[in-house]
Amino acid sequence: MDLSPRKSRPVLTPVCRPIFPRHVKMRFDKVRERWVILAPERVLVPDDISVEVLQLCDGARSIQDVVAVLAAKFAADPDLILTDCLALLQDLADKGFLLTVSETTA
Repeated sequence: MDLSPRKSRPVLTPVCRPIFPRHVKMRFDKVRERWVILAPERVLVPDDISVEVLQLCDGARSIQDVVAVLAAKFAADPDLILTDCLALLQDLADKGFLLTVSETTA
């Protein structure tokens, strides 16, 4: 039984600035003609909407900044976009595919 302290689950909020950790890359795969997220021994193929969100996750923009860009680009309701973005990004953070800027400097 492992009794070592575990890192707590990161809870993303609109002010968090998500970024891919060093071991995770998002690249366009010419063979598949799709964007892919590459991690050691894993490949994810995000849908087109997820790609739009993830391309804006550069560690400089907060989630609310990402939402503002997407709301302007697609003329959509920012509250709905925020809900969807938080769900997507939280899922990826829970699986270790995303960090927040504060986690990368800790």
